[in-house]
Parts: sequence; C-alpha cells; structure tokens
Amino acid sequence: MDVRTICLGILTRGDATGYEIKKAFEDGGLQHFVEASFGSIYPALSRLTDEGLVSVREEVQEKRPDRKVYSITPAGRAALIGALMKPLPEDRHRSPFIFAMLFADLLPPARVRMLIDRYVAQSERKLAQLELRAREPLFAGERFAIDLAHTMYTAMLDFLRKRHAEFEGHTLQAAE
Repeated sequence: MDVRTICLGILTRGDATGYEIKKAFEDGGLQHFVEASFGSIYPALSRLTDEGLVSVREEVQEKRPDRKVYSITPAGRAALIGALMKPLPEDRHRSPFIFAMLFADLLPPARVRMLIDRYVAQSERKLAQLELRAREPLFAGERFAIDLAHTMYTAMLDFLRKRHAEFEGHTLQAAE
C-alpha cells in the first residue's frame, strides 16, 4: 500500500493531524504492516487535499502554531475502497537481520549471538505492543491483523529461541 492509501485508511477511523497519523503507525501497531515517515505523510496529505480526497481545517492552539486536522471526504472513502478492491501486490519482507544471518558463518560467534539477542529483544517489544493493542476495542479487520501479527511474532520468537542454542560457541557451518 502506498502512503496516500494508508492515510485514507487511518482517516476512516476519525479526523487526525499528520502527527496523529504518524503516531498511529508507531503506537497503533501499524508499523508491523506498513511503513511511513513524516517525510512521506505530509506530502501525501497535501496531494490528498489537492485532489479533494481529504479536507483540512486549522485549529488554533494557545502558544503554539495552528494545527491542521484532516478529515476523509466521501470521495476519499470511495478512493480507499477502490484501492482495496484492486489486486494486492505480494508481501515483501525485508530484514537487515536476516541478511546478516545469511553470512553468520563469516562472523565471530559473539557477534552472531548479539545479533540474535537484539533481534529477540526487538521482537519481544513489538509483541508486547501488539498485546497492548489487542486489549483495546478493535474493528474485526483490526483484530484479524493484530492477531496475525501476534501469531507471526510468537512463531518467530519460538524459532529464534530454539535456534539460539546452535550459536552457543558455534557459527553456522556450510552444508557439506
């Protein structure tokens, strides 16, 4: 999904500022599925506004600059549904960790263990975040996505913990 479609999707849940949209990615569990930065969210919101897919209003804040609050328009909702009706591209998983592990045989055992330990800790944090999100009221689709991500992180952590022992004092050896 492109950032424009993602912004439209978030705005179906309620009006939001660009900052709130970014926080939905970080704190709302969306970073497990899609990636977006402030550098991509604000230009996307600007284009969506120009195209009439979202509207924007300014809210005055005391001792702060006015904030822009975005709302999805009926045309924006139709555009989101249209995007979701198109065939989805194949999922892609890009992982610097998995890339490094491809070459674990070239690394000192301590480095390999450290990479695994850090990845486990990072995955545990993400799993905890998903568990917090799962306690909130969720739409059926959100529940599905959160549960699927939880299942994936749980399986990955199980795999990593089981395989960690292989790296105690060893590096992976090439198959003979």
